[in-house]
Amino acid sequence: MPDILSFKEMCARFDVTPRTLRYYEYIELLAPQKEGRSRFYGPREIARMTLILRGRRFGFSLEELRQWLQIYDQQGTEEQNRVWVELADRQLNVLETQRAELDSTIDDLRHLRNQVAKMLDS
Repeated sequence: MPDILSFKEMCARFDVTPRTLRYYEYIELLAPQKEGRSRFYGPREIARMTLILRGRRFGFSLEELRQWLQIYDQQGTEEQNRVWVELADRQLNVLETQRAELDSTIDDLRHLRNQVAKMLDS
């Protein structure tokens, strides 16, 4: 039988708050099956949640992820993969720039720290 998770199980599996899960549904990242007030998440929604959280870890916005997930439904896997490569290239550039700025800041802080430590030793 396919993996079906309740709302509570989905929160636990992905370590997200109920508010986060409801918000992802509200902005159409997820579309669980509903029975009354209960929500159930099948393999499709579980896979989407995995992709969403991975995308967030890489620094993509929720809107970028929403649009990217829609591409699969509208244009298929090949176009979705093509867009993914473009998004990944752009995000890699952003992350590399951030890393360079962080490395520079660390170097500046280390230099200043060492200057002050030398003054204290004198």
